[in-house]
Amino acid sequence: MASLLKKPLKLALVQLASGADKTVNLSNARTKALEAAKAGASLIVLPECFNSPYGTSYFPKYAETLLPSPPTKEQSPSFHSLSSIAAEAKAYLVGGSIPELDATTKKYYNTSLVFSPSGSLIGTHRKTHLFDIDIPGKITFKESEVLSPGNQLTVIDLPEYGKIGLSICYDIRFPEAAMIAARKGAFLLVYPGAFNLTTGPLHWSLLARARAVDNQVYVAMCSPARDMSSTYHAYGHSLVANPSAQVLSEAEESEGVVYADLDNETLEGTRKGIPIYTQRRFDLYPDVSGEKA
Repeated sequence: MASLLKKPLKLALVQLASGADKTVNLSNARTKALEAAKAGASLIVLPECFNSPYGTSYFPKYAETLLPSPPTKEQSPSFHSLSSIAAEAKAYLVGGSIPELDATTKKYYNTSLVFSPSGSLIGTHRKTHLFDIDIPGKITFKESEVLSPGNQLTVIDLPEYGKIGLSICYDIRFPEAAMIAARKGAFLLVYPGAFNLTTGPLHWSLLARARAVDNQVYVAMCSPARDMSSTYHAYGHSLVANPSAQVLSEAEESEGVVYADLDNETLEGTRKGIPIYTQRRFDLYPDVSGEKA
């Protein structure tokens, strides 16, 4: 089997507390990302909506225009900040997500930008599944009141390492997207996400470990830090699961950086021990990825 992960990789998840001041949020992201790079991370992940508070009322105020790309600094200070952070860190950077305004259609999106160690944009993912839930007596939240869904699944090639699948938060509840990325050769699935204090304790770790064991890949989930004074209380607990669904590292609820060392031997060993990749019965059910085994 060809190596999914071409060489060992240190992954860092930066769990940030983001307030009302976008400039402060971007500066905080830079400080923590450079801390991660100094510790040896070559892939750094930020949380969902890291440049703003999380909530439908905030999306329009904090939204930036990303197209045509590259945008000007006035159109998207976050784009240029992320690009410079990646170049300064000399690391791949998954820029969590930011609210995006498409100036042509006037639609808003929840969008993740990925930059190379030279600061070049190499991938974009618009959240495809919108967080519309209603748990009586617990939480009601409807992203679709403001946001539109993206219409593409996202797999990004990091040339020195291999492919990663990128989705955002609620996307993790739809296993087909994860399976497609894994079948296309991703060694890692990355989910910037802001689960809450109802769904977080129930499903955050479970979903990460489920996507990992379903597909025998690494899974990373990067959350905002918890701020009980804000209108949305994030669960925190950014974590990395290995292909056997063991949690390698996990944050608590406050700000911080968690690290994990990823290697191809773990991927290969997991798949040799439990060879689901050669045991699937596509004569009985379809291969949603369209890939040939």
